[in-house]
Amino acid sequence: MRHLNYKIVLFIALLLLTACGSKDAKNTISEPEGTITTDDRIYVTKAQFEHNKMTLGALEEKAFPKVVKTTGMIDVPPENKSIINAMMGGYIKTTPLLIGDKVKKGQQLVTLENPEFITLQQNYLETKEQLSYLKAEYDRQKTMVEEKITSQKNYLKAESDYYTAMARYNGLRKQLSLLNISISQVEKGNITSIVAIYSPIAGSITKVNVARGTFVSPATPIMEIIDHDHVHIELSVFEKDIMQLKKGQEIQFTIPEASEEQYEAEIYLIGTVIEDNRTVKVHGHLKDETKANFLVGMFVQADIITSSVTKKALPEAAVIDLDGVYTILQLDSTDDKGYYFKATEIESDYNYNGFSAVTDSENLKDSKFLTNGAFKLLSGD
Repeated sequence: MRHLNYKIVLFIALLLLTACGSKDAKNTISEPEGTITTDDRIYVTKAQFEHNKMTLGALEEKAFPKVVKTTGMIDVPPENKSIINAMMGGYIKTTPLLIGDKVKKGQQLVTLENPEFITLQQNYLETKEQLSYLKAEYDRQKTMVEEKITSQKNYLKAESDYYTAMARYNGLRKQLSLLNISISQVEKGNITSIVAIYSPIAGSITKVNVARGTFVSPATPIMEIIDHDHVHIELSVFEKDIMQLKKGQEIQFTIPEASEEQYEAEIYLIGTVIEDNRTVKVHGHLKDETKANFLVGMFVQADIITSSVTKKALPEAAVIDLDGVYTILQLDSTDDKGYYFKATEIESDYNYNGFSAVTDSENLKDSKFLTNGAFKLLSGD
């Protein structure tokens, strides 16, 4: 019995020792490595400071722009965009081009076929032949009336017939020219039922609305061509901001759906009419079009810089937003092993080009701050 009691006591003692050892181990594991909170300050060892590539810095003078935020799109001037139509109705005979094809000015786009083209050429040839006879008759009647051989009535009729035929001749000749039908070939007797439509500008095909066999009228848009050599941005600025704008102001914009790169432009024209949505159109020219590879219609987010102010600032990485409160880590003191920081609340009203303005900076102008690594310490990550 005594031997049994001894074993029980020994077992309980072992359990207590194991429990104490486990508790000590847990306390050792939970001890933070390198960062120690002392009173209301944060202590960072030099080893941790170097390992996490932390940096110290002071307030700097930085220029912060006042901006008008707006949106818009990439566009081209009206003269760089062309809607292709037919001068007369007809059936599409050939349409070899696709969306995205590049074309030169004067390049053939489509051909049309219509029997009315034949009638037009016949009328031209008939009028041309009649014109020779009517001209001769007019000259004869003019001579006769001067010699008082014929009546004034006959002379006036010959004059009227001649000038009427001349007007018809010139009109038919112009119509053939607009249809791109060679007048010299028609006069040689080479009549065609097919006409070609040529590109009025160089650019890229952006729309094709027809297929072979489609009948098109003069009101039917056949295709669209856009010349991207000169693109601009078309912005919509709200009425309340328009009085701050003037020609020449800098525009910084991005294409959020395509790239994070920032581009520069400047105001070239400001609209004088307020749209139904209470906005005014602002036309901006790119400062360097060679770097842009934009497509017409791309969505643009833009900041128009109207003026600038100079403020004391810190890098954005130094200013941490903790539930709406801007906080920085101000260097309080140092020792041989590390740095003591205290969390300081500030006010900040501008962010630009990687820096945040510090509004209440008068009491901080001679201090040092943790400019890299503050977020990890303040957030507890």
